[in-house]
Amino acid sequence: MTTRTKTLGVAAAITAIAFSIPTAVTASADDPTPTPTTTVSTPVAPIPDPQGPGCDAYKAGLPAGGATAVAKLSASQAIAANPDLKTFNAAISGQLNPAVNIVSVLDNGPYIVFAPTDEAFAKLDPAQLDALKADPAALTSLVYYHMVLGLLGADEVHGKFPTQQGKQITVTGKGGDIKVDDVAKVVCGDIQPANSRIYMIDTVLNPADALPGNETATTSPTSTTATTPTTPSTTAATPTSSAPAAAPASPTA
Repeated sequence: MTTRTKTLGVAAAITAIAFSIPTAVTASADDPTPTPTTTVSTPVAPIPDPQGPGCDAYKAGLPAGGATAVAKLSASQAIAANPDLKTFNAAISGQLNPAVNIVSVLDNGPYIVFAPTDEAFAKLDPAQLDALKADPAALTSLVYYHMVLGLLGADEVHGKFPTQQGKQITVTGKGGDIKVDDVAKVVCGDIQPANSRIYMIDTVLNPADALPGNETATTSPTSTTATTPTTPSTTAATPTSSAPAAAPASPTA
């Protein structure tokens, strides 16, 4: 009897083990297996170096990160951070005249900005600068004459372009040798903050001195990039300054 009992006990144990094995296998097979993921990085086009005879000095004054850091700034922030554009920054931000602040217009580009350096403003007769400070319509007209809708690099920005002031400017040359209205030379150009291109120039442009044929912006620029604005064109027509709304379209020439 004892032997039979032992035999039955061993058989029961074997049967239990046999039933437990497929159960364990099944449980293991049902466990989810993590699916490996592959991260694909999108290549980022390098930001081209600015071009012009004064670019070495400009680049020497850039913050850590260089052109990549500038690309993260808005147009107004890049202008405000540029030590050679203090007067132009004051002209567009309400510091020269509280009634003329077009920062929100500028930052709602795309805009090509021909920004006169402090040396350019120093060439003006002090009485002329004082007159601009006292006349918001004239100051608004002046700063808008330095702004063109579009995004064009140093090798593309040539031809006749309608400004936000209403008259056209003429840009000649390419690369590091560019002139505007035959009077201003680009010191350093194709600076690329977000949604804009900045060209530092050595002379303040005057809408009253527009070249013959540039009195009214009726001719399309040579690049569709500069002439196919979307939302910005509507915004630019309503400057955020308290200057008369018609000032940009009615130059003081």
